[in-house]
Amino acid sequence: MGKQEEKTSSTYSLRISENAYQNIDDIAEFIAFINHQPQNAIMVVDGIFDTIDLIQLNPFVYKECAELKTITKIYRQVLYKSWLIIFKIKGIEIVILGVIYGGRHSKKIKPLKKIK
Repeated sequence: MGKQEEKTSSTYSLRISENAYQNIDDIAEFIAFINHQPQNAIMVVDGIFDTIDLIQLNPFVYKECAELKTITKIYRQVLYKSWLIIFKIKGIEIVILGVIYGGRHSKKIKPLKKIK
């Protein structure tokens, strides 16, 4: 019988940019302090990080980011509730570029391309 290759999470390394951490912090702060829903803030942040963990397993199953199109299709996005998680696939590294409210204009997404 033939051998089957399996891609595991160890195939891709994951890095979360400072911008993405700041976005997540802003989301948590808004939900907890502006909306006065601290428990909901914890659940949303946990959900965002759980979704980021799933990205690492197979990043190519997620949709190409329409605002950051490239020939190589390295910019991808995943939706968690109302937030877009934008990431870049660089070889074996996945870089989480930002977490943006899905209702925002695409002008907020395009600057993410400059994050290293």
